[in-house]
Amino acid sequence: MTTSAFFTGRAPVDGEHVAAVYRYAARKGAIEAVDVAAADLGIGIREMREAVDQLVDSRLLRPGDGRGRRFLPVDPEVAAATLVSFVEREIYQRRELIDQIKERIDVFRQDYAGHGDGPAPGGSIDYLVGGMEVRGFLKMAGDACRDEVLVLQSSGIDGDELAEVYLALLGRGISVRIICQHRNRADLATRMKMKRLTEAGATVYTVSHIPRSAIVFDRTLVVLFGVSDGETNVARVQNQGVAQFFLDLFNHLWESATPLEGIEAGYADVADDLQQSIASLMAKGYTDEVVARKLGMSVRSCRRHIATLMRDLDATSRFQAGVQAAKKFLAH
Repeated sequence: MTTSAFFTGRAPVDGEHVAAVYRYAARKGAIEAVDVAAADLGIGIREMREAVDQLVDSRLLRPGDGRGRRFLPVDPEVAAATLVSFVEREIYQRRELIDQIKERIDVFRQDYAGHGDGPAPGGSIDYLVGGMEVRGFLKMAGDACRDEVLVLQSSGIDGDELAEVYLALLGRGISVRIICQHRNRADLATRMKMKRLTEAGATVYTVSHIPRSAIVFDRTLVVLFGVSDGETNVARVQNQGVAQFFLDLFNHLWESATPLEGIEAGYADVADDLQQSIASLMAKGYTDEVVARKLGMSVRSCRRHIATLMRDLDATSRFQAGVQAAKKFLAH
């Protein structure tokens, strides 16, 4: 079934006729009259009208007058974007309906949990895969949020979509606190995104390492991010125990994190914390590449920090520098 048939329920028209009609419109700049175009193409008037209808349904043609005689060709990229937008809107609406159904059913959760004939429900986990699905869900979660959002931001997820979600929340007066990695201080594009967020009212702190991105909405909904086969995916977890774990983890990291003040480049404000993390990983025998990956920085930047550590400690080997530095930081 073609795209237009999917949206309208019409039986698909011969693909060659549809393609020929679109090429004709693109070449001529318009279909001035359906009967004239049918004669030019050597096809029947019925087949011609069905092909035009299908192209209109697919957003590849648009009416050029109020009489339904003249039709103009549309850029295929624009047509595709229009159809995708329609599908995205359908997904949002369906997921909103799902959430409404769950909310209505949840009214009876306490009655069932207190009955004693079975185990109390432990919450739910849903998995979403693909950028469109994830974007739709994040928009819905943001729209439903009423109080605060806590963000653990690893180096793997830093798209513009998330920044827009946070800005929309801040615009509604919702508290947004973000913990990201120190490496973001050294990247100009990321610093400019963080500047937009802090100016809008977000509070941003940084730490050496965050293993995985997560968002907690209103202390109850946890969203865990991952990437599989190049596609972003999320796990949506609605479980109070899991939510409390992430709240505790966030608060623990927040206490030891460093506030982001301004957008100046470099690691000056976090040098000690960063060196301590590097030293700890070096003492465990990790290679430069592994240390860099764990801290979300380039191997070149990592090696520069290691060289500084070895010079300051007058160490002759990486392992020796790591052990000496780790002892030094523990002593402090």
